[in-house]
Amino acid sequence: MKLSYKLYPFQQNSENEKSLGDIIILHGLFGSSKNWVTVAKFLSNFGSVYTVDQRNHGDSPHASEHSIRLMSEDLEEFILDHQIKNPILLGHSMGGLVAMYFDFTHPCVLNALVVQDIAPRSYPFGYDQEIQSMSFPLEGFTSRTQIDTEMAKFLPDTFIRQFLQMSLERLDSGEYRWKLNVEGLNQARRVFDHPFPEKISSDTNTLFILGGSSDYIKDTDETLIQDTFSHLTMESILGGGHYIHYTHQAEYLEILKNWFQSKISNH
Repeated sequence: MKLSYKLYPFQQNSENEKSLGDIIILHGLFGSSKNWVTVAKFLSNFGSVYTVDQRNHGDSPHASEHSIRLMSEDLEEFILDHQIKNPILLGHSMGGLVAMYFDFTHPCVLNALVVQDIAPRSYPFGYDQEIQSMSFPLEGFTSRTQIDTEMAKFLPDTFIRQFLQMSLERLDSGEYRWKLNVEGLNQARRVFDHPFPEKISSDTNTLFILGGSSDYIKDTDETLIQDTFSHLTMESILGGGHYIHYTHQAEYLEILKNWFQSKISNH
């Protein structure tokens, strides 16, 4: 599947004369490349950055099937099409699962791996409110405010509604539509069930950035992460939830900067 993407070319600056290599950012469920503009611009100090829309998201094609394995295959095709050698992958949530799956099934291919707030295990599909809030017909709605009011009946969390509405598009006709394949994603409820091969281990240079107050990471997950990744740096942002790249941006970018700079000095 040919994925839609945006490219942020390497910005050479005085601190860092040499690109560390191409960086690919993989968004989470219901997200898109649009959520990653600030991080992508920041990381373009270290290499050219591709922000991709995964299948059923953003401007990428819709498909009836949606799984971690298929998204990893889409990523492999993307890397081949763009002739990217040894990329650095940064994945958040669903994107983190795809990035880890790719790493486990393609040993020694990645230059480095950055995973945000997700562990290499199964997760339940706990997004019924999100799906319901995007499943009512949009005909007759003339403003985002009206749509938001209707969505709030199913999904009280304003932050998550605003996040979802980044995928709400107004057509030239004045009508609204979801860029997300809402029905396809609703069908893919097993997307986070046991996506990984039996034996998982990685020697890739890996950074985990976790939200200190996130529901997605348990204490047992930290042990699992430490047991799985042999070249690991693990950072936690105090009080952070699942969307730390947005809610705790300054701290998040500082962690990335320090880690990427340490890679330059070891380069």
